[in-house]
Amino acid sequence: MKNIAILGSTGSIGRNTLKVLKNLNNFKVKALFGGNNISLLIKQAQEFKPEYVGSFFDTNRDKLKGNLGKEFKILIGNDEADSIYDNKEIDVIVIATAGISSCESLIKGLENGKRICTANKETLVAFSSILKDKLKKLPGKLVPIDSEHSAIYQILSKSQKDNVKKIIITASGGPFYDRKDLGNITPEEALNHPTWEMGNKVTIDSATLMNKGLEIIEASVFFDLKCEDIDVIIHPESIIHGMVEFKDGSIISQMSTPDMKIPIQFALTNPDRANFPAKRLNLREIGSLNFKEINREKFPLISLSYKALKEGGTLPAVLVGADEVVVDSFLKGKISFRDITETILKVAKSHKINKNPKIKEITEALDWAREEARRII
Repeated sequence: MKNIAILGSTGSIGRNTLKVLKNLNNFKVKALFGGNNISLLIKQAQEFKPEYVGSFFDTNRDKLKGNLGKEFKILIGNDEADSIYDNKEIDVIVIATAGISSCESLIKGLENGKRICTANKETLVAFSSILKDKLKKLPGKLVPIDSEHSAIYQILSKSQKDNVKKIIITASGGPFYDRKDLGNITPEEALNHPTWEMGNKVTIDSATLMNKGLEIIEASVFFDLKCEDIDVIIHPESIIHGMVEFKDGSIISQMSTPDMKIPIQFALTNPDRANFPAKRLNLREIGSLNFKEINREKFPLISLSYKALKEGGTLPAVLVGADEVVVDSFLKGKISFRDITETILKVAKSHKINKNPKIKEITEALDWAREEARRII
């Protein structure tokens, strides 16, 4: 029996993780951490009976202690959430949060030999220059949850990296890939993703293709690859989630229905697989699969992400910090859809890159990018 903690249990990835766990009998939920959806967090705690229940926000302290304090150990704030990485009783941690989380705690958890399953792009991207070197030396296991990186992980787990020519990440293209005019797009339109059901931040990032840009950098962390080893292609059906081209010309793909519970379950159970009670892929129903080249003039954040990967240092963190601010501003109606991309490009252009930053300097670059984005807005 493995004890598992879920950080971000009330979000999309967290809720899907709990659905997966209902069908796995070798996991015990040890800790649940949520945000402001306290009513759902209380329901989750009552159903799964963890030892620890927490919220990232101090404003929820009284609600949690008043409703759950007699049955569970209540944890409040980021520092107490980070204590999960040191908890010797916990074997597996699922990071289901969006936004920046503690790089030091992530490293500490891996130093403690834990399996850390993450869907958190922002932390891996922002601290990529540090993590790429660290991951090679730590006893723990960092496993991707995102469907694209899960696909590559599944393929490469049986193959030698020396035989790889490149990996190919697929992108749905979001709701606007075939739309000629990107003006006058409302948040409601941008949140209407054609194939995936996700949180607001990642859905807007998908519409601008920033999400795919972050995944390019993220792939370099997971698989220790250079930018020329990573390709991206539009695949509207979201059936093939990733491919690996080998040096002999063979391409192996991973296919499934677009259901996040599949990569979540694999992250928890690999190298083994468990039966999955969900809709199976029926190729006869699909009929055909389509692929398109990315229009980098229309979606310039892809080229910017490749540049950030190549330059390294603090530039990936600047993309993350600026994107955080502009997406929030767009959702609040303060800027247009086009302003999201234009602002990120301006922030990146004005940044002086630190090529060999420490964690503190990356954190400072994140803060600088947020402030610069706000200044431009």
